[in-house]
Amino acid sequence: MNPVPIGAYGLIGDTRTAALVAPDGTIDWCCVPRFDDAPVFGRLVGGREAGWFALGPVTGEPPVSRRYNGETATVVTTWRVGSTEVVLEDSMVAEVTGHLLPTTVLRRRLSCRGGDAPARVQLVPRFGYERAPARRAVSRHGALLFEHGSLVLAVTTNGPRVEPDTEVEWTLTPDRPVTFVLTAERAGPAIIVPPHVANAAVVRDERGWTKWCEGLAADVPFSDLVIRSLLTLQLLTYSPSGAPVAAPTTSLPEELGGSRNWDYRYAWPRDAAIGIGAFMDFGRERDALAFLAWLLHATRLSRHRLPAVLTLDGRHLRHERELSGWPGYRGSRPVRVGNGASTQHQLDGYGWVMDAAWAVARSGHVLNGETWRTIAGLTDHVASVWRQPDAGIWERRGAPAHHVHSKLMAWLALDRAVRIAETRGSSRRRQRRWSAERDALAGQIRSEGFDEGLGAYTGAYGSTELDAAVLLLPVLDFEPADSPRVASTIDAIRERLSAGGPLLHRYEPGTDGLDGGEGAFLPCSFWLAQALARIGRVDEATAVFEQLAGLANPLGLYAEEIDPVSGQHLGNFPQALTHASLVQAARTLGEATSEGDYVHVA
Repeated sequence: MNPVPIGAYGLIGDTRTAALVAPDGTIDWCCVPRFDDAPVFGRLVGGREAGWFALGPVTGEPPVSRRYNGETATVVTTWRVGSTEVVLEDSMVAEVTGHLLPTTVLRRRLSCRGGDAPARVQLVPRFGYERAPARRAVSRHGALLFEHGSLVLAVTTNGPRVEPDTEVEWTLTPDRPVTFVLTAERAGPAIIVPPHVANAAVVRDERGWTKWCEGLAADVPFSDLVIRSLLTLQLLTYSPSGAPVAAPTTSLPEELGGSRNWDYRYAWPRDAAIGIGAFMDFGRERDALAFLAWLLHATRLSRHRLPAVLTLDGRHLRHERELSGWPGYRGSRPVRVGNGASTQHQLDGYGWVMDAAWAVARSGHVLNGETWRTIAGLTDHVASVWRQPDAGIWERRGAPAHHVHSKLMAWLALDRAVRIAETRGSSRRRQRRWSAERDALAGQIRSEGFDEGLGAYTGAYGSTELDAAVLLLPVLDFEPADSPRVASTIDAIRERLSAGGPLLHRYEPGTDGLDGGEGAFLPCSFWLAQALARIGRVDEATAVFEQLAGLANPLGLYAEEIDPVSGQHLGNFPQALTHASLVQAARTLGEATSEGDYVHVA
């Protein structure tokens, strides 16, 4: 098979798991019933032995259009076969409570207009990381059943009989659209969902998404991208716990053929908090409260230490391991399950979490006693450990250092905790300690984190290397927005870490101690746009954002990185941190732009 570019996939999801749909109508990645389960369709990184689900016209012609059905999570792919138009609608049902539906409902509907068209379907499910075929049977209701351990899949259709692992062709006619429904349930009986029931559930779900998006970003520039990003963030949030995953995939490479392939199907408190900040900016407070509830549960096991990464249930990850025999995306090996960053000490995460808590408190919500005790405990920990080196935001697998970005975020944690405490009438002694530690840290950052020769805050104390994460400096209110130090830091990072156009490297290539290279890191580019807008350089910020908007895939989705030479998306896809950074950059740009001057993209 010819590999599909990472950025060519479309995302569908149900807020418990997700699937990636290729332009030819093949689902190459889907884990059920949770994001972090083994894939039943895993060809994306597991090769042909890992399964797929193909549906569409027999012709090998590319589609003439791919889009979301308005402000919903349904991907619509259209082909032209002679004078006939063939349309594939792919959806997963998010709202299953109260409707006697199973946890996972994947609906695929193929129709045509203008004449008949030859169509094909091929269902190749595989199970577990051993990529095993399943025992299959046919139910008395005519559904095709697959069982593997406690997992059962059920497939129903009003079209041709599906033969597992075999491509089946038939003639699609305008008067008879064909629907395929795949459901999944773990540790429970198979629930058979007829096509007409699934179609009705999708219509109901689409109405729910449209309502969720109403008035969401009408007053910000690039509103179409902002709405799609917020909807994507919602799709990547595991609704049973409120934990957002960094991405729905594992081991998509940061360099084609390279070994920088990581498992992102877990929750990073840092990334989650940035996403919550994005939701808070647009009035989605319930999502922020759900995240805080998840965080409260998660930190009970760590005694006020904030792990770098957690499972969807708020537990510690198992050890990172490599999957034997998995070929990887375009030969990019190894394919990994789990993430070694779970053992790292990352100081910056506390700042993001505290800033999210402050956003909730500032909006008028009173943090309950248990939540406040957790927040206060985390702050006490920051006050005790900020003088120690840490692993930094980029999870370099080398020796800890005094990263300037980490210190800035520790300062943010202390500052936001002080602000929250002032609204609660908390212990004066505790507040004084936090304030004193905050001020001591600020003094240290200003004296040891700024290099007069470079005219910039550096990546680490005593280093002349730069770090694109420091672009967040003007957003934190650590220094005034018109500070010469802030402006010169932005300019230095923009110049020295440039990957061409609006693109930036996270840090200087070749300095992280890992084999191979990587692309330009997209969140950093959105941080650049946000930083420029924050210091009043709105025209530059708009120009950067416009160029970044042109790098989205046709469905408005972004990966983690971009190859500066080819423009191809790299890394796990779609990436929550990229979309959250886009939302916050657009919000800041909107605040800095006079009313009526907003830029809109189709």
